Amino acid sequence: MTMRHICCIFISFLCISCSVYGWKIARKVRSHGGLLGEPHLAQNFSFPPDQWFKQKLDHFSPSDVRTWSQRYFTNDTFYYPGGPIFLMIGGEGTASPKWMVAGQWIELAMIYGAMCFQLEHRYYGKSHPTVDSSVKNLIYLSSEQALADLANFIDSMNMAKNLTGSKWILFGGSYPGSLAAWMRIKYPHLVHGAVSSSGPLLAKADFQEYMEVVQASLATHSAKCVSQVDRAIKQITTVIEQDEVEADLNKIFKLCDPLEPNDTNDISNFFESLASNWAGIVQYNKDNRDFEGAKATNITIDVACDLMTAGSGKHPIHRYAELNAMLLNAYGEKCLDYKYSKMVKNLKDITWKDEDSAAARLWTYQTCTEFGFFQTSTAPDQPFGDDFPEEFFQQQCVDVFGSKFDAGFLKAAIQRTNMFYGGYDIEISRVVFVHGSIDPWHVLGITQSLSEDAQAILINGTAHCADMYPGSDRDMPQLIEAREKIKNLIGKWLE
Repeated sequence: MTMRHICCIFISFLCISCSVYGWKIARKVRSHGGLLGEPHLAQNFSFPPDQWFKQKLDHFSPSDVRTWSQRYFTNDTFYYPGGPIFLMIGGEGTASPKWMVAGQWIELAMIYGAMCFQLEHRYYGKSHPTVDSSVKNLIYLSSEQALADLANFIDSMNMAKNLTGSKWILFGGSYPGSLAAWMRIKYPHLVHGAVSSSGPLLAKADFQEYMEVVQASLATHSAKCVSQVDRAIKQITTVIEQDEVEADLNKIFKLCDPLEPNDTNDISNFFESLASNWAGIVQYNKDNRDFEGAKATNITIDVACDLMTAGSGKHPIHRYAELNAMLLNAYGEKCLDYKYSKMVKNLKDITWKDEDSAAARLWTYQTCTEFGFFQTSTAPDQPFGDDFPEEFFQQQCVDVFGSKFDAGFLKAAIQRTNMFYGGYDIEISRVVFVHGSIDPWHVLGITQSLSEDAQAILINGTAHCADMYPGSDRDMPQLIEAREKIKNLIGKWLE
């Protein structure tokens, strides 16, 4: 069966999808990115093989001639000479060939006769520019180098495949959504248009708004759900402060190690872990993703809040513990590994032996050197406690990467990022910014149209990258309408 037959059969009962990886790594090594899952496939399909592109190690040092091999995928099934070129940008995880047969961009490729590429982000997945991820080697990991990778790839493919003059449209979800918009700003002569889904454009250390949006999203179920979370956290806090952490608390939350009330890093990591349970549920609520741990996709805002608010007789702390146990079971974990020292140890692993652990270290490095994005507890009225402030995350940068990466370093790095890319204050054309109102990352993105040629779509009630995932009969009308608008905008760009 040809790729054309495979895709045509597949598209007959699927619509759309969102890219790059999942929430799973956050469970064990605390990655604080947006991340993007794989599309759900209803049956098995054949995928295009790995291909390799010779890439420069350092694009900004002409005298450095070192190269490495970057992985990419190709699907030219729908292409006709003179048609557009679609490029999906890889991000903070392993690039998946599933995206070569599924997703909104594949449906659009069928409509517009596009050739499709997916380029894996340097350092992630199998695209390793260096022998390990030691700090001295991570100096080549940055969004700026990643954009140059994309530019070099586009320029080289134009020559190798005689595509000069073709219109390149870029697609990205989450961090790659940021890259898609930034490519249009930095390399407008190579990129004709871009679809930026759930892409944060403003770098910020204290991303306190994240938990505020999580709270607001829970409130869409009921005010009682929020109050029950607040009551549970306050009781846990009281128990810890009164030094009553005995087997009971350790047992009901299934902790891998006994909780020590005097270890502030462990306490912070414990509360952040519990808050992350809710963050993951909200960020990926009903998004149709499919990756390891996909059972957790059934644990939606409604399911979790129903558990917190149903009936009477159980104290909120026990309902909170039940939710934690439900998620542990969904991810196949026997206990909650909250121990700060273990987390740091995992993040200090510089080998490529485990792609998930490697991705967590890499993304943590990017947050410590470019973006911040720390999902803190500093917002005054959110219900998740106040035990994981900005300083807690800044300390992780130092403990994992060294004393150089302190608060002063991060402040300067974030200032540089916003100066280099412009934050919210950008001039851009032929780009569409797509966000979901439930997704906390929309706060750092463009949610109001900048112009007729730089439109924003804020989809009420949807989560992270919802517009990119395969459609289903459960999709809300506003999500279907957003996908149609994206299609029409691309059609206008290609006229």
